[in-house]
Amino acid sequence: MGALHYGRYSPLGFVERPEPDRAALNVDAGASTQGSYSILADARAPAWWDGWRVAISLGARRQNRLGYYGLGNDTRYSPDSIKTVGPYFYRVSRERLTARATLERRVVGPLRILAGGSLTRTDFRALPGPSVFLTDLTAGTVDPATVPFTDKVVRAGLVLDTRESEVDPHTGIFVEALFASGTGYTRTTGDARLQVRPVRRLVLAGRLAAEGMGCSPPLAAQQEMESSERPFVAVGGYYSLRAFYDGRFTGRGKLLGGLEARFAVIAVGDAVELKLVAFYDAGRVFGPGEAVRLTTTGLHRSGGGEVALRLLRNSLVVLGYGHSSEGGRFLFASGWSY
Repeated sequence: MGALHYGRYSPLGFVERPEPDRAALNVDAGASTQGSYSILADARAPAWWDGWRVAISLGARRQNRLGYYGLGNDTRYSPDSIKTVGPYFYRVSRERLTARATLERRVVGPLRILAGGSLTRTDFRALPGPSVFLTDLTAGTVDPATVPFTDKVVRAGLVLDTRESEVDPHTGIFVEALFASGTGYTRTTGDARLQVRPVRRLVLAGRLAAEGMGCSPPLAAQQEMESSERPFVAVGGYYSLRAFYDGRFTGRGKLLGGLEARFAVIAVGDAVELKLVAFYDAGRVFGPGEAVRLTTTGLHRSGGGEVALRLLRNSLVVLGYGHSSEGGRFLFASGWSY
């Protein structure tokens, strides 16, 4: 895969604030030899107007090898099936066109109120040969009437944010409670994250998040989890279970938990930090008729380590490796998992 990036931003100057910049515009484009591509224009103004935050994004993306393993928490993955049945047995091509806007207003102190909307068209295409997706589509487990699917979403919520830095927090909490109404379904999301600094070079971070969906959510909506920043594929992948493939578990309800220890082996004030990270993730999904609940039953777990480099207040690069019951994965990201 090759990619191009263009960015412009308005810096905060010497003012100590948690936002990475006053405003930023980023345009990214990439394509792969396997038929995937991505074009994204993202404009954000977290500190341009006092007390207000605005975010607008437009995107077109095809994930031509996205994982699809079926619906539910107990779906199986057998690497031998790829050799005997076909290379795309656990793969599907997903194409999306998205427009999304979010407006936040500070109510009092660190508490903000959020309103937003999005318009997304999602289409799935079975790849050559047998596949779990084609089987579920033929059987009606995936409703053919929702392929393709146009989703019109309005959302609202509350965000409590006391972090001293949004890119690389050392202390503070981040809590969001969101409600969204989409085309034929509803979504309720809660996410709490905590960072504490027992000693100067060590940060301990934790996360607990849950999401439930009502009415009749299609596959396109079940594959993702909502957040005030942007939705992400869950459960499975860097932002949920790092040692599992993207979208490894799909369901109406989701439960995520995680713990991290981030130790700065090199620190030049708060301007530059090289960190070693140990992490542990756990999560599961819930199917139709199951209540989303806090439980240790049926959890999928993964753990691993990372090396992270943070430069100034708005640049973070993470490299790592995670391992689970289904093997290991190398990790690369430009931000923390949570």
